Amino acid sequence: MKLLVTGGAGFIGSAVIRLAVDRGVDILNLDSLTYAANLENMGDAAHSPLYHFKQADIRDRNALDTIFADYKPDSIMHLAAESHVDRSIDGPAEFIDTNIVGTYNMIEAARSYWEAQGRPDTFRFHHVSTDEVYGTLGDTGLFKESTAYSPNSPYSASKAASDHLVRAWGETYGMPFVLTNCSNNYGPYQFPEKLIPVVIINAISGKEIPVYGQGLNVRDWLYVEDHADALLRVLEKGENKRTYNIGGNNEARNIDLVTIICSILDDLVPNITPYADQITYVQDRPGHDMRYAIDASRIEKELGWSPSVTLEQGMRKTVQWYLDNEGWWRPLLERKGVGVRLGK
Repeated sequence: MKLLVTGGAGFIGSAVIRLAVDRGVDILNLDSLTYAANLENMGDAAHSPLYHFKQADIRDRNALDTIFADYKPDSIMHLAAESHVDRSIDGPAEFIDTNIVGTYNMIEAARSYWEAQGRPDTFRFHHVSTDEVYGTLGDTGLFKESTAYSPNSPYSASKAASDHLVRAWGETYGMPFVLTNCSNNYGPYQFPEKLIPVVIINAISGKEIPVYGQGLNVRDWLYVEDHADALLRVLEKGENKRTYNIGGNNEARNIDLVTIICSILDDLVPNITPYADQITYVQDRPGHDMRYAIDASRIEKELGWSPSVTLEQGMRKTVQWYLDNEGWWRPLLERKGVGVRLGK
């Protein structure tokens, strides 16, 4: 299979590429290399004859048409997106332009290519999205694939719009697609502006560990390598025009997650005082959803996938990775605004 991955130099995209190349898939990584992208994320996959890279912007339709014509992919996995909620609050325009207009360009370029190839049934456009499109949950309940969309941030609204575009192109033009909505990812190579790397890096640097509000917001945590495995499973075996929710079955309040990380650090790199003493509660961001939780029973029943990494296992592996790879994350801290709380 020849697979075109957009946003492959990002956190989730690079995990997909590393796993897919290891499984013998021919990959073209299409990435514009914005601030959160890093080609070092490819690891050993970068040296494989199966791996190819093209720097291009999904907002550039002419570039997309040329890439499709030259590479002739069998399937597309569309991951390229602006994804930081805080950044979407302070600057929503980039999210509208990339996540909505960029996705429109991708599906139009894919449709044009698919039609030129004779509309093969085996072609798939896999659109990768988020559980944030569903809005927020109360103390009980789970997001199902049938849950109504109710996004509450500019980021989640832009992803919801892109989801609807892909569905509409499937229904109107018949283009084969699958769509996935995942819970919060974590693991190696996550850019150091997201919660978990911020906690680890601030803790070992002796800085305050910022926690929004009282840290009572609940998220379902999904180890990124489990997510990559699920994405490839959906691409290969998912039913056309079907949505699959992907979750880690690992719900935790933010404050409990931060406490777990601090406890792991206490064990791995003991400090004079417990790392939890560095926790500082900061003003909550606007529109902060209270709870996300995924019902992943469809992908388990239909495709035989379930997460393999528990929260404790994944967090320990993640903390150890950041301790061992300061040479990867330290230079990224020099990029503008990284590690700075952006939401008002």
